[in-house]
Amino acid sequence: MPLGELYSKQARRCFVLANDLRDNIQKIKQSLGNSPDIVVREWLFGGPNGVGTAIIYISGLVDTKFINQFIMEPLMSHDLDEHFKAIRSQNENGVDLLKQLLLPVGEIQEAVNLNTILTGILSGDTALLCQGSEHGLLIGSRGGEDRAIQEPSTQPVIRGPKEGFTENIDTNIALIRRKIKDHNLWLENFNVGQVTKTVVSMMYVNGIALDKVVKEVRDRIKRIQIDGILESGYIEELIQDKTFTLFPTIFNTERPDVIAAGLLEGRVAIIVDGTPFVLLVPALFPQFFQSAEDYYQRSDISTLVRLLRYLALVIALLAPPLYIAITTFHHEMLPPQLLISLSAQREGIPFPAFIEALLMEVTFELLREAGVRMPKAVGQAISIVGALVIGQAAVQAGIVSAAMVIVVSITAIASFIIPSYNMGIPIRILRFGFMILAATFGLFGILAGLIGIVQHLCHLRSFGIPYMSPYAPVLAADKKDAMVRTPWWAMTSRPRTASRKNTIREKSQPSPKPET
Repeated sequence: MPLGELYSKQARRCFVLANDLRDNIQKIKQSLGNSPDIVVREWLFGGPNGVGTAIIYISGLVDTKFINQFIMEPLMSHDLDEHFKAIRSQNENGVDLLKQLLLPVGEIQEAVNLNTILTGILSGDTALLCQGSEHGLLIGSRGGEDRAIQEPSTQPVIRGPKEGFTENIDTNIALIRRKIKDHNLWLENFNVGQVTKTVVSMMYVNGIALDKVVKEVRDRIKRIQIDGILESGYIEELIQDKTFTLFPTIFNTERPDVIAAGLLEGRVAIIVDGTPFVLLVPALFPQFFQSAEDYYQRSDISTLVRLLRYLALVIALLAPPLYIAITTFHHEMLPPQLLISLSAQREGIPFPAFIEALLMEVTFELLREAGVRMPKAVGQAISIVGALVIGQAAVQAGIVSAAMVIVVSITAIASFIIPSYNMGIPIRILRFGFMILAATFGLFGILAGLIGIVQHLCHLRSFGIPYMSPYAPVLAADKKDAMVRTPWWAMTSRPRTASRKNTIREKSQPSPKPET
């Protein structure tokens, strides 16, 4: 049976609340499996002859101090005769009067459906039920233990904000709103996952973001049919453009300032409850080589650093393949002294250059993965000591040459310079493909591989936007913030790849000059 049909049948079997309080409590407890963490507190509202009332919540998901102070204390106060008489004489269910006069809380909604009550309880709300009422109240009392706001571990900066997203979606939304205090910052919520009912929020700046991109993101999220969403990676894979590619077409980050900057450029943020990684679309190729710190430093320094990252991209992708191709097929391209030195080092090596490079690359990838998965205190030691010991031992044993160790080491260092971890992975994978091409066809194989990758990148789209913008197609104005970063006073317009409605970022002004 299809997943959607199964859950639609279950939804039709849901029932509304009854007039009997005990019956409602029993149905809720049975629906939750009589779990021991369900807390039910019953009392008589209005005195000994009052109305039976109960609150239901799950311990660990609520703020008990909030419940005691703003729910229990007002409702169990002794001075309630007038309110009690009004409930008995004018209002049969009583919840309207409780909501309007007795509950000093900001987030409260009325519910008549059991599924609504259950979803609220499982989300950290407190359900309030009364005898003789077919209506209940869901009071916002979410609490529990949350991770404090800390510096992002994946995208640290020397200069810039040190705050990062947490696993709480309300906290993450608040972090973004603190940076963009504008009424055009719009938010839309979705419940995704038939079982987990995970809250997924879409945030954009109305009037800047492209309407077609906003509509496309909304439609793709609504089309998701899955039992559960546990991390934003689920959403990323389910809504990305249906093209087989190693390259990421959706950007993710832990930094609120990066999301705020993207929203101001016309992009759309997707926030998923339970994860500190927020998605940003559309994502373009140059975006993965930019760092938040680029915009907090002088433009000339940022430009040099960006050019260094692109140089690191070339080294991380092509250094071992070029070494293999030149030492195997194209000896004439090397100076005589260097050729003699490399030949002397390779004398006695039992493997060809390709196998030699493959062994070293696989070893470094194993060390890299071990360093990531091991505890921090041990992981760094494994990466550094393991690389030094294994490299030195391999050279002394005559398995690999010293030149190969140098090439692979420089390649590993260059791969760490790429700011985006998601972009670093395809570069590492493609390097092995280029090594095979270099060992088979030499430099001609490397050139053919580069042509194929460029052609593939030019065919990619991210929510309808060309992936290689502003280079394919060429958008001269957007090149001011792509491979280079021009001064702020020169970037008067927003990137046209993400926003074409309100393109003016700042008023045109001359460059700063000292008074004469």
